[in-house]
Amino acid sequence: MQIKFSKNLPYQILFGLCIGVTYLNFYELNFALWVFTIAITFKNTYSVEVLKYISFFALIFLTAFVVAFFYDNSFYETIRDITYLVKPILGILAGYQLCRNYDIKPFQTILYTGLVIAIIHLSIIAYSVVIFRVVNIHALRMRAGYFSDFEVYSLIVIMFYKQLGMVFTRRQVWFILSILALSSFMYLSRTNFIQFAIFYLAMKGYLSLNKKAVIIFSIITGFLLIGYSFIYNMNLSRNGKGMEALLYKIKNAPIEPFKTKVNPDDWADFNDNYRSFETIKTVKQVVNEGTPAIIFGKGLGATVNMGREVRTNEGTFVKKQAILHNANSTVFLKSGLVGVIFLTLSVVYLCRQKKSNIPIVRQINLLLFSTGIFLIVANWVLLGLYLKLDNKSIIIGFLMCYRELVIKKNNLDLLANNTNHVN
Repeated sequence: MQIKFSKNLPYQILFGLCIGVTYLNFYELNFALWVFTIAITFKNTYSVEVLKYISFFALIFLTAFVVAFFYDNSFYETIRDITYLVKPILGILAGYQLCRNYDIKPFQTILYTGLVIAIIHLSIIAYSVVIFRVVNIHALRMRAGYFSDFEVYSLIVIMFYKQLGMVFTRRQVWFILSILALSSFMYLSRTNFIQFAIFYLAMKGYLSLNKKAVIIFSIITGFLLIGYSFIYNMNLSRNGKGMEALLYKIKNAPIEPFKTKVNPDDWADFNDNYRSFETIKTVKQVVNEGTPAIIFGKGLGATVNMGREVRTNEGTFVKKQAILHNANSTVFLKSGLVGVIFLTLSVVYLCRQKKSNIPIVRQINLLLFSTGIFLIVANWVLLGLYLKLDNKSIIIGFLMCYRELVIKKNNLDLLANNTNHVN
C-alpha cells in the first residue's frame, strides 16, 4: 500500500515548529527559525492588505531607528531592540508565507498544533505534581508556563469546528475539547480567560451592534461586575494557594495596570502593581527628555532606569529595562507618541474587516476581529505581538493569506460558472 503525503505537510510541520519554539523561551532560536522560515518560503507576490498591516510595525521600527542616531544608546541594547521590534513583521510574513495554497487546511493545522502543545503542557504539570510534589500554583506555573494564547485559538477552533468547515465525530470533539480546555485553564492566566471570553462572544456574534448582542453583552457584563464585586470584597491572601491565588490575581487585575502611584518601598504594592510602576517610570523619563522625545521617543537601545534591581522571569536581576511589560509603554519609549499612534492603528486595522458573503471568510474575519480586540488587552499587560513568547503574528499572517486564497478561489468559481452559463 502506497502512503501519500500532502505537499502541504512540510509547511504544516514548519508552522507547528514556528509556534512551538516560542514556548521554549529561547528568543535567539525563535528569531533564527522565523527568519529561516521566511527565507525558504518566500513568495513572489504579497497582497495590499498584508503589506498595509505590516507597514504599521515597519513605521514604528523606522521611527525608532532614525531617532537612535540622536541618542548615545548602548550598541548591545540597540541590536537587541532591532530583533524585538521586527518580531511582529517576521511573524506576519512567516505565517503568510506558510499558507501555500487553498488545500492547506489552516484550522486543522492550528487545532492539532494546539493539541500537541496542550498534551505537553498537561504532561509537565502531571510530572511536576507526581514526581516533585509541586502543588503551589505559582511554582507550578513557573514550571509549566504562565499563559498560552495559541491554545485558546485551538480551543475556539474545536468549539466552532462546524462553522470553520471541519468534520469530527462527537467523541473526537469531546476528546480534543477536554484536553484543550483543561490545559488552557491550568495556566490560570487572567489574560487567557479574557481572550477566551472575547473570542467566544465574537464568534457567537455577540460583539456585533444589534439588539440581541447588546442585551446578551449587557447581561454578561452585569454578571461579571457582580462576580468581581464579591471577589473584591473577599479577604484574600496574596500568598494563598490554589483557587485563592487565582482569585487574588483576578481581584488585583483591573487595578494593576492603571495605578498612578506605586510605593516601591512597600514590597506587596510594588510587586502587585509592577506594570504600573514601569509605565510611571517610562513616562517620567521620556517626558524629562523634552518634546522631541515625547513625540518621537528615545530610539532603539533606549532603556528605563527602575532605580533598583528587579528580578526578571529568567531569574536575572536588572536595573535598566529595555523592554517593558506594556507594549504601549515600550513603543512610547522607543518611538514616542508617533509609534503609539501606529500601534493603535494596527489594532484598528485588524478590527475593521471587510464584509463578505462567503461563510468561511466571515469566520476568518471574526477570528481576526477577535484578535484585534484582544490585542487591546495584550498590548497593555503582555507586550502584545512584541512579546518574545508571542506567536499571534504567525496566526494573523496565516489567516490573512488563507482568506485571500478563499476569496480568489470563489471569484474563479463564479467566473467559471458564468462562462459555462453563457456557453
